[in-house]
Amino acid sequence: MKIISWNCNGGLRNKTYFLDQFDADILVVQECENPVYSTHAFRDWAGQYLWHGDNKNKGVGIFARKGHHIAALDWSSAEYEIRSPSPVQKSLKWQANQLELFLPCLINQELTLIGAWTKQANSPNFCYIGQLWLYLQMQRDKIAARADSLILCGDLNSNPIWDEADRFWNHSDVVAELQALGLQSAYHCLKAEVAGQETDPTFYLHRKESKAYHIDYFFVPERMLPTSKLMLSSVTESLHVSDHRALILDIGSASNETMALSDGL
Repeated sequence: MKIISWNCNGGLRNKTYFLDQFDADILVVQECENPVYSTHAFRDWAGQYLWHGDNKNKGVGIFARKGHHIAALDWSSAEYEIRSPSPVQKSLKWQANQLELFLPCLINQELTLIGAWTKQANSPNFCYIGQLWLYLQMQRDKIAARADSLILCGDLNSNPIWDEADRFWNHSDVVAELQALGLQSAYHCLKAEVAGQETDPTFYLHRKESKAYHIDYFFVPERMLPTSKLMLSSVTESLHVSDHRALILDIGSASNETMALSDGL
């Protein structure tokens, strides 16, 4: 099965050709518009899909291809609370539907997929990777129960180069929690690179190669790694249509050896 994760930088209805060339089974697209409110042509292209967001022009979409079936998972009732140990008795509470943005679903009633696009979410402290940390606290039991067949992917807007010493929801902390659940970063395992020292950026601020960062990820069960391959779309082609490169995960396509990434296909 081939799964693509890509932040399209908006206007997916005009960029579908970029995704079509990869002939994937499942597409996870961040910053894409809701097909319901778009053109007839885009709705036809979308086919069977799920979409989540608070802005009809920019959300997370998951699109099924080649007869695969996707069904939304309703994990919206979860919540998480942090209580202050001080005599003031303050607390902070979040509900799952407040977090931005996570779209969990089932593929063919077998594989659990969580499409993610972490945002600022009007939070000065728990923005971006903090949103994923909160999501893990809320959904830990569900994720743990499915971890052997669960994939989390998307634009996390995060990298350990931005870790802060006095914060326990840093990028590195979240990766450690995912690893404790049995989920590994496909890029770092398959290319044997250290987090924060990636040689392949996935995001180019203002589409400038001089301002490049690695902020898009696939986290997969460790058992999938020996027979998986991960590739990135070429920098040149990607920057014509977005400020992100696409990540293409091919599960079960490789022989029993670790496959390296390549720039392009």
